[in-house]
Amino acid sequence: EVQLQASGGGLVQAGGSLRLSCQASGFTFDDYSVGWFRQAPGKEREGLSCISSTDGSTYYADNARGRFTISSDGAENMVFLQMNNLKPEDTAVYYCATFIVCGVDEWDYWGQGTQVTVSS
Repeated sequence: EVQLQASGGGLVQAGGSLRLSCQASGFTFDDYSVGWFRQAPGKEREGLSCISSTDGSTYYADNARGRFTISSDGAENMVFLQMNNLKPEDTAVYYCATFIVCGVDEWDYWGQGTQVTVSS
């Protein structure tokens, strides 16, 4: 059974940083591309970043490039998202998910998200 559990969210001031963690189980990173999307209240889900299962390359959406960094630990089946220079518009629930294809906002599996709130 594929499971993903995100953690590490919280309340941070604008300009601050957070590191999100995701514990994955039931698959390996050779099976699925894995990454992060978020959903703010009243808005659609938007993909942020992904690590390709094919070659380990990383993908960043425009809203994440330059401020967010994705990484993984295959031995521990964990994925991380380092978020720097956070802005109030980054406030959302962040989800760890398996991506059908990196760069395309379609996901196979995701778990409970973690809330990130950025105050101005």
